[in-house]
Amino acid sequence: MIYHCIRFTLKPGVSETEKAAGLAQMGEHINAIPAIKARVVGPDFGGEFDYGAVTVLEDIEGYEQYMNHPAHLAMDRAGLPLIDRFVSCDVTDDPDPEIGAKIADVHRRRFENVPDVAELVAGLGEYTGSAAPDPMR
Repeated sequence: MIYHCIRFTLKPGVSETEKAAGLAQMGEHINAIPAIKARVVGPDFGGEFDYGAVTVLEDIEGYEQYMNHPAHLAMDRAGLPLIDRFVSCDVTDDPDPEIGAKIADVHRRRFENVPDVAELVAGLGEYTGSAAPDPMR
């Protein structure tokens, strides 16, 4: 299993309507993306971020399907312009010693193949973690 975790803060001025619509869209991923085994989206307590999400995926193939699914890309296009700071991490019990490199490759290919999403990521105030492009890690 791979637990993909994200935490983020919104830009100042994002309306309550925009927040609610974005969080609802994130929450619907479990119904739209078959690779997702479980998912939680909501406020982030005990840290310096506003919201977070944890997505559970079976394996690296499911991880790549999730990252490149049209519903996920639509969320990126709608949500990234609202985000100021973003961090991601992945926790896994996969015994493959190369799993970290494979996760990084999924993101590298995604940013190469979907340049408009890569451009939105480049426009974030801060983006660190397992999903960040190499220069931003």
